[in-house]
Amino acid sequence: MADPIVIWGAGAIGGTLGAYWARAGHDVLLVDTVKEHVEACRTKGLTIFGPIEEFTVVIPAVTPEELTGTYSRIVLAVKAQATKVALPMLAPHLKPDGFVFSAQNGLNEIEIAEAVGAERTMGCFVNFSADWHEPGRILFGGRSAVVVGEIDGSIRDRTRAMHELCRIFEPDAILTEDIWGYLWGKMSYGAMLFATALNHDSMTANFADPARFPAWLALGREVVAVALARGVTPRGFGQYDPMAFAPGRDVAEAHRAVDWLRDFNAPNAKTHSGIWRDLAVRKRKTEAGAQLNVVPKLAAELGIPTPALNAVGRLIADIEEGRREQSAETFGELMKAIS
Repeated sequence: MADPIVIWGAGAIGGTLGAYWARAGHDVLLVDTVKEHVEACRTKGLTIFGPIEEFTVVIPAVTPEELTGTYSRIVLAVKAQATKVALPMLAPHLKPDGFVFSAQNGLNEIEIAEAVGAERTMGCFVNFSADWHEPGRILFGGRSAVVVGEIDGSIRDRTRAMHELCRIFEPDAILTEDIWGYLWGKMSYGAMLFATALNHDSMTANFADPARFPAWLALGREVVAVALARGVTPRGFGQYDPMAFAPGRDVAEAHRAVDWLRDFNAPNAKTHSGIWRDLAVRKRKTEAGAQLNVVPKLAAELGIPTPALNAVGRLIADIEEGRREQSAETFGELMKAIS
């Protein structure tokens, strides 16, 4: 194992990718802070289960403290809020000509590029459904888009190589010259997922309720407005078109986008978002501070108001700190903020 694919964060996203790559015969080294998970992966094996398929593969795994050596490919798959802590830990293990591949939710490529350099940063849009359930066990709940691209818009040999690796997991993975378009498009959907975590209804139930449509409309419009102001045209996945929320577009287009999200999530074995799971099951802080709240900060620089995003961020923080419960009443506070 001279130069394995290092996956920093072997949870829902990183663990699933690592299991598929290892099963296909690629050298993979998992790095994770949960010692019990590390021990399970390298001894009994990492089990992927759910409606797609079920298999177990033993994968070399270490904690950050145990990692030695330098590597050309480090897949960063930690939660957005752990990025700031992970980067100085992984940086000494990145070869001078190596790169960090961000398999995360959010716009973490901005922070990664600032830490290790834009030349050593590669972007990835991931939207498949997975949940870490316990040490050595990850639910793979549903397939969706995977997109690979350089943050400067170029396509290089290394970009093609990572794209081919991703095709092992998702045969329809896309190689793009516009990764920022996909990342901002996912951000518009991600903002809505944060809002679904304000109550205990499933993602599908939230999107199916016509009374809640104004929330999805407001969140989508705010994210897309910021992206466009930054010179990025958001791209979608499946039949979800984030530009349906662009200024001047007929509201009927946004209705169709939300209806598609309802139907897209309906057959998913993962009924609730990872944000909901963090709050309701794992009782820990979500990615709101490091992922969702990035957009209002960028919006403020541009003079764009974001009352809906601000409200979701505030309400998620209230739940995290025990000041509110996940409930219809809490979602109602979001509706009041946008009325």
